[in-house]
Amino acid sequence: MQTTWRCAVLSLLLLVPRAFADDITESAADIKKLSVEELMNVEVTSVSKRPEKLSDTASAIQVITAEDIRRSGATRLPEALRLASNLEVEQVNSRQWAISARGLDTTTANELLVVIDGRSVYTPRVAGVFWDVQDTLMEDIDRIEVISGPGAALWGADAVNGVINITTKSAKETQGFLLEGGGGSELHGFGGMRYGGTLASNVYFRVYGKAFERDRTELALGGDATNDWYSGQGGFRVDWEPTEQNILTFQGDTYSGRFEQSGTNGAIDATGANLLGRWTHTIAADSDFALQVYFDRTFRDTPGTLAEALDTYDVDFQHRFPVGDRNDVIWGAGYRLYDDSIRNTPVQAYYPPDTARQLFSGFAQDEIALLKDRLTLTLGTKLEHNDYSGFEVQPSGRLAWKLTERQMIWGAVSRAVRTPAENDREFYSPGVPPFKQVGGTNFDSEKLIAYELGYRIQPTPRLALAIATFFDDYSDIRSVEEANPPAAAPKTVGNGQQGYSFGAELTGDYRITDGWRVRAGYTEIQTHLRPKPGSTDFSDGANEMHDPNHQFSLRTSVDLPWHFELDPEFRYISRISNQDVPSYCEMDVRLGWVPSSHLEISVVGQNLLHDHHAEYGLLSTRQEIQRGVFGKVVWRF
Repeated sequence: MQTTWRCAVLSLLLLVPRAFADDITESAADIKKLSVEELMNVEVTSVSKRPEKLSDTASAIQVITAEDIRRSGATRLPEALRLASNLEVEQVNSRQWAISARGLDTTTANELLVVIDGRSVYTPRVAGVFWDVQDTLMEDIDRIEVISGPGAALWGADAVNGVINITTKSAKETQGFLLEGGGGSELHGFGGMRYGGTLASNVYFRVYGKAFERDRTELALGGDATNDWYSGQGGFRVDWEPTEQNILTFQGDTYSGRFEQSGTNGAIDATGANLLGRWTHTIAADSDFALQVYFDRTFRDTPGTLAEALDTYDVDFQHRFPVGDRNDVIWGAGYRLYDDSIRNTPVQAYYPPDTARQLFSGFAQDEIALLKDRLTLTLGTKLEHNDYSGFEVQPSGRLAWKLTERQMIWGAVSRAVRTPAENDREFYSPGVPPFKQVGGTNFDSEKLIAYELGYRIQPTPRLALAIATFFDDYSDIRSVEEANPPAAAPKTVGNGQQGYSFGAELTGDYRITDGWRVRAGYTEIQTHLRPKPGSTDFSDGANEMHDPNHQFSLRTSVDLPWHFELDPEFRYISRISNQDVPSYCEMDVRLGWVPSSHLEISVVGQNLLHDHHAEYGLLSTRQEIQRGVFGKVVWRF
């Protein structure tokens, strides 16, 4: 109770800057600041894979803009994702994060699809995302679109509880030099460089590089966790606009990271590279197509556990066109090949260690204007074939009703699946007989039927409010089944759990003055899993979900006199009951000075309310996140 009261008082203190509202000066930064009305008119593409206004989307979507990221002081993608109040973002240790939407949160978050510039960063071994190797220069990000709720009808399997679509700026938008650097108590040191120029008429390029060193975290029971983190990354992008109707993009990245680990096995090494090419052709104002291909190579060596080399090859095509005056059709097809090679150890193993898995997919969607500019019905489905569970059909229906120009009500019914991963089918622990746990050779896809209802209103040009409610019906959720008889080994992975979740997401965005903005979000999630008849897994989902029931966040951004900026962010996270992680409230604060469009100096404090606090994990192995302060200088020229 005392924690709740302290959090409530601290959140109210964020509104104190009203005293400065009448004396705000315009920042000299050359980054556009969107009004609430302009933000609602921002075009997003994640919901329907075509440009549409944020205010018109029939989905629970939030947009993190480049300005939001700059004002937050975020230095990595997971930190930036805290700005989306419809996500659960829990830091596990110095380099690992548990990120999900609408529950079932784990360190790999296998119900959430993450895409960076059209490239899926899904890892088929664990059916999730390794956040310690997902990075880019933060100043290059154009926006992050976050959908909570199924997106499988367009994005496919594993977009069960949400989609994170990260889009970087074009090379044309990043011309000139940018240098940045800084350091502090937890983020010991970091630096980055970008240069953009032209190769010929209408051919733009940029190159970038960045590196950082981060300190270890603390064990909850005392002592250092021995997980210092060093990482570097570089890349390039070229955009060619031969005509007004065509854009050709070629881009790539390479990275290398080293993560200390306790014991005598040595540090974890992670390296990777990717190349992507995309051709976008505009046929007419309401018709276009895009062809994209990419290659992604990742390698991770965890001494004493395993090593994995994964190559991903992907081809994707999509085409949009109108049919008459009332139908907007989009369809597409894709092919993906995962070539995975694993070096087993006595600790754990995958059999067979070398696999090649194919994924064929196609989708179609029709947006039907039932009442011109007022009532829209969207019907679509994704059809996929994978080597584990065969054909999967994932349909969706969405209805949007614009009550007025500034308010809309929407609803949706969707089906989505999480297809089997190597962890489900081919995992053995330990890596040599006798085994204690093995994968389930008959493990099938996890399934979801989702029901959503939302309302969005902009009562004034300076205020926007939204609420999204949901009920999710899960079946065939992953379980660990006891051998029969129970005294025998090994345990086997199965589909022995089922259940449901429900909740609501509320957001508000208020531009009090041109230089003072306040954003608030509250999310409630209630998840209930239980064993199916005949299952011997009575964990009630303890291994598949680590979710707080309540989250609240409050952010305010104030432009102060003399080109100073103040950006406090407060968050309250309730207890994670099945890990006995206590509730907590925390605050991050950024103080910036932007004397010109070329120079930005800032000081950022993170987790300022406690020396250290827990966000995730059982007490015996839990690591706690420490207070940190760092300084940063950005020079643009």
